[in-house]
Amino acid sequence: MKNKVIRTIVLFVSIWTFGQQTAPQKIAELFSTELEKEPIKSALLHVYSKSRGIDVQLAESTRDSGNAITINNPFYTASITKMFTATAVGMLKDQKKLNFEDKIAQYLPKSLVEKLHVLDGKDYSKDITIAHLLQHTSGLPDYFTDKTVDGSPKIINQLLMDTDKSWSPEEMIRFSKEKMKPHFVPGDGYQYTDTEYVLLALLVEKVSGLSLDEFFKQHIFQPLGMGSSYINLKSSSLKNERPIAKFYVGETELSSYKSLSADWGGGGLVSTTQDLITFLEAYNTNKLVKKNTCQEMQQWVNETVGMEYGYGIRKVSFKNLFDDDTNLEVMGHTGSTASFLWYCPQLDTYIAGTLNQLEASKGTLNLVYAILKILENQQ
Repeated sequence: MKNKVIRTIVLFVSIWTFGQQTAPQKIAELFSTELEKEPIKSALLHVYSKSRGIDVQLAESTRDSGNAITINNPFYTASITKMFTATAVGMLKDQKKLNFEDKIAQYLPKSLVEKLHVLDGKDYSKDITIAHLLQHTSGLPDYFTDKTVDGSPKIINQLLMDTDKSWSPEEMIRFSKEKMKPHFVPGDGYQYTDTEYVLLALLVEKVSGLSLDEFFKQHIFQPLGMGSSYINLKSSSLKNERPIAKFYVGETELSSYKSLSADWGGGGLVSTTQDLITFLEAYNTNKLVKKNTCQEMQQWVNETVGMEYGYGIRKVSFKNLFDDDTNLEVMGHTGSTASFLWYCPQLDTYIAGTLNQLEASKGTLNLVYAILKILENQQ
């Protein structure tokens, strides 16, 4: 068994049946059990529901990790960032500066768009729309994980090989154009890819006249009071900034690598559980984008069994995912660092957190579902 230091804050507003184990206690026990799984070294969890009177905040790390953390430590959110970049695009739509069906060639430099999508000898680059990028239906390759045509290392390997390298967005797009092949004609399928969200981030910068980090600050972070959120390696230091929680691939700790600049518009956000929940609450209550825009962003395409994808947001049906007799669903996003941000409308509950371990990323939905079942069974 792991030798653990538990740094835990558990807050419960509501009182459950006397003499029985409370829902917050069960969640804390479940969370602790999750951390017994190798090779997780630290984790954060925040379960919040105003209507149900519950606010459970947990932080735990192993003694040998050298990474004592609290619930207020920021962490690398990875692909949860896509929700923020998509929201920025939605805000620009509300400002009448663009439309989802616009071609990206209207906004991005010719040098960037040219030969971006060449499939079977035909150039489809000018057919790609903003909506295609938002919903992963452009057919573009993923500069992170797709195979290269010449067998050279893909970027996810390169960032581990040269940890001091700073990647520019243009460099990542050029890599995908020169080294990879598209998957299908724009609009003819679904293929999750970070390349699209680099392009979207560049589009946000072009249309708004602000850097992505500055746009987030002015239009999301500051209005919502998200004082612990920033774009990794792109932002000036925050006041009273706590150290970022370390995250790992196997036994390799990556959070200090400059090469993580390769993860930007689709994965560069650093935040806290509280800030993430604040964001998702604002998103759900139309404080960030208008109601009709939000509805457009929740047009779903099939991703895999039990999962659908909208514009930077994912919907999960646990009935289909786990072949279980339940009506529970969640909407939000996950990240490769085993980060997660979800809202369950049936239980009006938000769940945010991270396990800070790449290998644990596929199991976070099991944890989230188990938490929701605890709450459902103690209604």
